[in-house]
Amino acid sequence: MLYRVEGIVIRSMDYGEGNKIITLCTKSHGKVGVLVRGAKKVRSRHAAATQLFTYGEYVFFRGMGHIGTLNSCEIVEANHQLREQLHLAAYASYAAELVDKALHDEEAGGPMFDQFHAYLQAIAQGKDVQVTTHLFEMKLWQRTGVAPQLHACVACGTEERLAAFSWRLGGALCASCKPREHANYVANLQMLALLQKFEMTDLHRLGNITLKPATKLQLRACMRGYMDTHVGVRLKSLQFLEQMEKYDLAQLDE
Repeated sequence: MLYRVEGIVIRSMDYGEGNKIITLCTKSHGKVGVLVRGAKKVRSRHAAATQLFTYGEYVFFRGMGHIGTLNSCEIVEANHQLREQLHLAAYASYAAELVDKALHDEEAGGPMFDQFHAYLQAIAQGKDVQVTTHLFEMKLWQRTGVAPQLHACVACGTEERLAAFSWRLGGALCASCKPREHANYVANLQMLALLQKFEMTDLHRLGNITLKPATKLQLRACMRGYMDTHVGVRLKSLQFLEQMEKYDLAQLDE
């Protein structure tokens, strides 16, 4: 059967001497694997279609198996700059791996595709890459049902007098429950308000977000702590990203 899909390459791997297998995040068919014959050859007309973060219209044939075979591709956005700039490539690779882990084969992926596409556009346009990536994490958590509880106390359930965010407990804390949580796991009311704003923000309508360096450090600690505790996904790309941040190669604002 012949398929025509809008897709973004989220994974690309060598297969045999001259071929590649790409994984697409698609608007209509969720996550799809496609074999691209001869993609590694110097004069391959499909080589560009196998590059990470490439957005295009892919036409492929698939029989009884799970892997299709590419017939043609019309590239819509090549996203060269996301591969050529190391810090952008690191963040975009992390986001792509998140999508790969979160999206199942053939699962309806329209909203996730839209947010991932908007994320790639935002960082390509120069939006703060660290903050935009954390915003994308929130969008992904919302889509997969693992987002933190931000509008009621995670300990007692009250919606009154919310005072802090605990990444260990997974949500907001009221003024009464806050003292019972260890200070190492608690962020202030301003961080809770920022995360609530993230919850309501669509990446398609993202303006310029400017945060102080100390706020960005706290935001990163909250998001990484929450993911480790409640999402349970540790990605290879995140290890590289953390090394870049450690040695100030990720071009974080100073």
